[in-house]
Amino acid sequence: MINSVVIGVSGGSASGKTTVANRLKEICKDSVELLSHDFYYKPHDDLPMEERAKLNYDHPNAFDTERIIEDIKCLKQGKAIDRPVYSYNLHTRLPETVRVNPAQVIIVEGFMIFENPNLRDLFDIKVFVDTDADERLIRRIIRDVNERGRTLESVIDQYTNTVKPMHEQFVEPYKKYADIIIPRGGLNDVAIDMLTHRIRAISLEN
Repeated sequence: MINSVVIGVSGGSASGKTTVANRLKEICKDSVELLSHDFYYKPHDDLPMEERAKLNYDHPNAFDTERIIEDIKCLKQGKAIDRPVYSYNLHTRLPETVRVNPAQVIIVEGFMIFENPNLRDLFDIKVFVDTDADERLIRRIIRDVNERGRTLESVIDQYTNTVKPMHEQFVEPYKKYADIIIPRGGLNDVAIDMLTHRIRAISLEN
């Protein structure tokens, strides 16, 4: 067992939570390992591509949350893990995995990570990135069209039918569990500095 501190970074889709997590990782470097809940989407190799594209990826059941819970526990016990690799273009997992080593600080990011109480209880610090819904939609359109090969129509359709209602049901209500709420996401330098100082203090303590 090592004295790891686990920080959960949540927020709505395209809120900037990944930017926050990556900035903390970049600043603190070797003392931090990063896990994304998105790595743990369930595989759907048994379904044809057309059927995979129709699934609701914004519901808790879309994730293999039990596996990420076990992986976090292993890291806290000082054991390396092999986390999954997920393809957004193929809507399933790839055969390869990525080795993640134990670290003093483990940052876990994902829009659904506060919904599951067993996962939520593993976080020593819970951060919620709070960004205006219109801005999140614009960011999502830009990201999914440019990086994931989606059409504008499909992005808007998914946002209307699943992303928005699932956010209202499974993301926004769990903001109440956050210890820190960050407006404006990765653009909030003051909040990033505060978290950076906290991580560095943890590193010195260990």
